[in-house]
Amino acid sequence: MPVYYDISLPISPVMPVWPGDPSIRIQQISSLVDGGELNISRLEMGTHTLTHVDAPRHIKERGLAVDRLPLDVLIGPAVVVEPRYEGNLITATDLGELGIRGTERLLIKTRNSDLWIGGPYEFEADYVSLSKDAGPWLLSKGIKLVGIDYLSVDPFDSEELEVHRTLLGNGVVVLEGLNLSQVPEGRYQLICLPLRVRDGDGAPARAVLMR
Repeated sequence: MPVYYDISLPISPVMPVWPGDPSIRIQQISSLVDGGELNISRLEMGTHTLTHVDAPRHIKERGLAVDRLPLDVLIGPAVVVEPRYEGNLITATDLGELGIRGTERLLIKTRNSDLWIGGPYEFEADYVSLSKDAGPWLLSKGIKLVGIDYLSVDPFDSEELEVHRTLLGNGVVVLEGLNLSQVPEGRYQLICLPLRVRDGDGAPARAVLMR
């Protein structure tokens, strides 16, 4: 029997968002308890909230929009890795030590995933991210989708967003805000479906691993 791991975060106002992004609002506009015919809620949030996909349009006006991302990149074999690293940056050297080969979808598990266990949930600026030399290394390995377990592949204080620009600028799909806390290293099937936002720069996604 296959084993499924839901690696997407629950959408809730208690969850953190990137500073300056729209906060999450869920407002009930019709309630059965209050005599309404149906339960209906209004959901408000940014396109890069919690578990989400960055499309090339995120950094390039004429880049590929999220509704045009190829499904054969978003769905298929994936590898979950847990690299060794120092401080808060995973370098090309750290990735190279993993002996990664034969995959187009790479999901990177770090101590960030521990932040999604229990709560309270607050934005953590000191999260683990990728160093700028990791982007070219991922391109050299033919990676088409890379995921990480916090809200950005770049460090919080990055002004140039080098990793975003390297990956998205070369057509690599970036999947951020994963929860890999319950997922062992290994090979899986990834199913990642972002909302089909027309001409979108990104979109929240439901991401699942199957083993």
